[in-house]
Amino acid sequence: MIHVIRGFMNLTKSCAKDNKGIGVVELILILVVLIGLVVIFRDQLTSLVNSIFERIVNDSSAV
Repeated sequence: MIHVIRGFMNLTKSCAKDNKGIGVVELILILVVLIGLVVIFRDQLTSLVNSIFERIVNDSSAV
């Protein structure tokens, strides 16, 4: 999850430096929406990540 956030932060930094496309207001609105979605679905995201890691641990112990 941390890697996704860092990747997104790098993408937003590169978009902020590019004057051709997205504006500052649009960038802030996108960030607000994404943060809001993470806050709303935090429990579901946590359970999804935990179940994925459980599968990885179980499958790796089988090998």
